[in-house]
Amino acid sequence: MEVTINYNGQAVTVEVTLEVYEFLDRADHKTENLFHEQRRHWDGREFDEYIITTEGVGAYGETPEEYLCRKETLHELMAVLDTCTEAQRRRFLLYALDGLSLAEIGMLCGCSKVAVYQSVEAVRKKFINFFENRLNE
Repeated sequence: MEVTINYNGQAVTVEVTLEVYEFLDRADHKTENLFHEQRRHWDGREFDEYIITTEGVGAYGETPEEYLCRKETLHELMAVLDTCTEAQRRRFLLYALDGLSLAEIGMLCGCSKVAVYQSVEAVRKKFINFFENRLNE
C-alpha cells in the first residue's frame, strides 16, 4: 500500500504494510481531533491537552480502598486470561478493548471470523464460570 508523507517539506511516496498504514491513519485522526479541540478552545489560555482532559471534570481522587479493589479485580481478570491460549487472549483483547469487529480481527490474525467468534466466546465462558464460582463462595 502506498502512502504519501511529508519529509523535510517534500512529499514522499513510500510502500508500507497494512499495519503501518492503519497506524498512520489512526495518528492522522488523532491529530485532526486535537486540532478540532484547539479550534473550539473558548478562552485565552494556552492550548494544552491537560485542559482538554480536565475541563468540566470534577476533582476525583481514588481512595486507597478503591485502588485496592481495582488492583484485586485486575489481578483476578488477568488470572482468568492466563488460563486462555495465546490466540484466545489476543483475539478477546482486540475485541473487548480495541473494539475491533470479528472480521477485522480475522484479517489481523489470518483466520476466519468464525474462529475469532469461537475464541471470544470461549474466553467469555471462562469469565462467566469464574464469576459464577466467585459468587457461590
